Formats: sequence, structure tokens, C-alpha cells
Amino acid sequence: MQQTFDLVIFGGTGDLSRRKLLPALYAGVVAGRVHADSRIILTSRSAVEGSQLDWLKDLFGVNVPACGVEEKSLATFSQMVTIVELGLLEGGDDWVALAQELKRTDERPLVHFLAVPPSVFTSTCHLLGEYGLNDSRARIVLEKPLGHDLASAQAINEDVGQCFAEKQTFRIDHYLGKEAVQNLLALRFSNIMFEELWSARTIDHIQITIAEDLGVEGRGGFYEGTGAMRDMVQNHLLQLLCLVAMEPPARLDGDSIREEKLKVLKSLKQYNGAEIDENIVRAQYGAGAMAGEAVGSYSDDLELTEESTTETFVALKAYIENWRWANVPFYLRTGKRLPDRFAEIVIQFKPIPHSPHAGWGKQINPNRFIIRMQPEDHLALRMMVKNHGSATEALKEVEMNLDVVADDGQRLGPYLRLILDAARGDQSLFVHRDEVEHAWRWVDNIIDHWQQSPATLKTYQAGTWGPYEVHDLMVRDGRTWFYEPKGKPGDG
Repeated sequence: MQQTFDLVIFGGTGDLSRRKLLPALYAGVVAGRVHADSRIILTSRSAVEGSQLDWLKDLFGVNVPACGVEEKSLATFSQMVTIVELGLLEGGDDWVALAQELKRTDERPLVHFLAVPPSVFTSTCHLLGEYGLNDSRARIVLEKPLGHDLASAQAINEDVGQCFAEKQTFRIDHYLGKEAVQNLLALRFSNIMFEELWSARTIDHIQITIAEDLGVEGRGGFYEGTGAMRDMVQNHLLQLLCLVAMEPPARLDGDSIREEKLKVLKSLKQYNGAEIDENIVRAQYGAGAMAGEAVGSYSDDLELTEESTTETFVALKAYIENWRWANVPFYLRTGKRLPDRFAEIVIQFKPIPHSPHAGWGKQINPNRFIIRMQPEDHLALRMMVKNHGSATEALKEVEMNLDVVADDGQRLGPYLRLILDAARGDQSLFVHRDEVEHAWRWVDNIIDHWQQSPATLKTYQAGTWGPYEVHDLMVRDGRTWFYEPKGKPGDG
């Protein structure tokens, strides 16, 4: 189904827009999801040299859309795009012109996407209100980071709330828009077999990993003083944990889903003092090798002259203190300069209570449900079967692929899916302000402890899976992290 809307991307010529938003929108036009009558307005601090078509050609030559680029479709897309110079700190003629242009089509949804630093969220929202661009058809999309602690997040939420109602506010986490995450919800809540197994009675533990092979190149100005806990755990990892652990909502609508996610965040076990050191590992990458090439340390990459205490890796064990998940550990990890790039959730079920065949022995691996989000979407069940043609006692592990190919052969990328949802006013995949604030409360407690105990920062060699303390976190529980050769996450 095609959608027609107006979209203003503030910071429209910036990194996020170039790498993610514009390629996704172009793919949406090619796939027939975005109507050619839609308008995409990109704001920029300075004029763009050359024609819009040439600028888009250069852009898509570097950031190639998933569908590839075709000349006729690119010409159509170029006609939908307008680049305007616009200041975000104070009003003026540029804002008057923008308001007049957008009010020509006041019957369609108007989506404002803030692909800009949080420091200008407040001024941008107030200017949108001042020029009447926050009426009932308008939605505001806020990209992370939403603050750097609880106090700053609350301040942003309060400032945005003065101009946009909560039902107009869409806090985006692109991991929630990935196909595999959507299939997780569908499988859980449309199949009784999964719901019956989804608890401490049958699940041993859960691992959630977001691994990056890159360092902090190009993000140094943001990353130093921020770190992996604020950058990845507070939003992406805790949101994925919520979707795995939430109770079945009464309805699959925005309010019901967000209410259940909030209950999970409220049930997270709060660690204090020595418990933080025992259950959470933080580290910073040192010099090492990636793909056979020498790479520098974090301090080298940022050319720091003073010692940094910013973590580039976090691994932790969390507990959700409710009936469904009592005593089931959730192991979360994320880091930079790791051997591979992937994101996945692994649900490991408990081992069988008794082996009826003495020959099976250590051949039996626990059943696993795997939800992979990158580098590609993938869902699978791992289970044991007889090794065909072998002796009775020979078993092998097989993978039941649960992927479904779209009817048109194309999958929506997460950013396109979320932009279309925002245009429809569907908040199911977006984050409520209460979720943001409860996540910050949990994270702030940990960061406050680290600031008082800087010696807790470990180091790890670039190209490895973190410091040895990360492995100890699992080994002392009689478990192991899931490692797999490049491109095939999921195997133990």
C-alpha cells in the first residue's frame, strides 16, 4: 500500500540522512510503498553545490540503496526531494518559507525527523510550534541519543512536550523496526507453542549481542565521554530485552505494547556497589589487528593526549524480578573493534532432564531459538535429530529456518518501516518517554558507580571478544558466550 506524506528531515544532508534515511526512502519509492506525490524536504546549514539530481547520484554512489539505483526512478525521486537552508536556533524568512510550503498540503501527514544533535531538539521543536507546524497532522521523530542521563532526558521530554503531545512524539530505535524483531512478536503472540515455552520453566538463559567490528572513527566528538553503556545499552539492548521479556499485550497497539515493555524495565534488578562489579564488565579497546591489518587503540583513534575512562565494550548479566523470568539470567554485550559485526538474540532452553540413550551423551545440545538482526534478518530453531543413515546413537543438530520471503520479494528496511509507521500515527514500534526515563534510572546507577571506581575499566585487544573477565562472567555460571565463524552467528 502506497503512502503519501510530507517528510522534513532536519539535518537532511548529514550523516544519518545520507547513510540510512535517503537510501531507505528511495527503496520505498521503487517498491511502491512511498507515493511519488510525497515530498521530502532536507534542511541544511549551507547550500548544496550543483543540482539535486547530481547530489543524489553522488550520494547513492557511496550509500547504495538495497534495491540498487535506476536512472528513471532516481529522476522521480529527485523531483520529490527539496534541499533548503534552515537555521535551527532562531526563526526568520527561511522558516516562513518552509511553513508556507508545508501548509499547501495540510490534508496529509507531516513527519518531522530530527536527525540532529539533541542540543537543538528543544529549539527546533519550539520553532515548529512558533510557525504552526505542530498541528494535529504533525508527528515529531526523535533520533537517539535522547539525553546523556536521566536529568537531560527528562529535560528534553519536557521541552518537546510543550510543543508536541505524547501521541505525536515518536522516539525511534531502528532495531525495533527490523524484520526479525517483528517476526519475534508474531511468533510469540500468534502461536501457543511459543507462549507455553516462554518462561523460566523451560528457558535456561538469554543472550543479546550487538557486536561491531569498527572503531570510533568519525564519531570521536560524540563518543568520548559517552561510551557503550549510554550509546548502546540504555536504548538498543534494553529495548530488545523488553521485547523478549514482555508479557502478552491485550492488543498489538502502541499503548499496550509500550505498557508491557515499561513493566519489564520496572522489574529489572537494581545492582549496587560490589554487585555492579560482579555482574557488569566494561572495557576499552587497545591496539590490535582486524582482518590481518594492525589497528590502533581507542586513544590512538581519537588522538587523545590524556587517559580516557570511556568504555567501548560492556557485558552484563541482568535479572527480571517477576514470576515469568525469576532466576533466568539475561546476558547482554556490545562492543567496538570486535572480530565480527552482528546483532542477535539467542534464547537457550534448558537441557533435557534425562537422556534415555547412553550413547547420546554429550551429543545433545540444548534447543535454541535464534533471532538475528544483522548483517541480515534471520529466525531459526536449533534442535537435535537422528543423523540419517548412522547408528541409533548418532545425533546431529539441525536448524529449522523460520524466515519468510515477502510476497513482492522485498523486505522493508527498519528506517523505512518506522517512517511509514510514524506517518500513519502507529506508535507500536516507538519508545514512550516513561521507558526512556526508567532505562536511564537503571543505567545512571551503574555509571555513577563507575565514576567513583575508575579502576573497574578493563582493556582488550582490538580484534578479540573483549577482556577475559567477560568470559569469566559466563564460565562461573557454567555457560559460554555464543561464538561463530564470520558471517554465521549463533553456534556455540
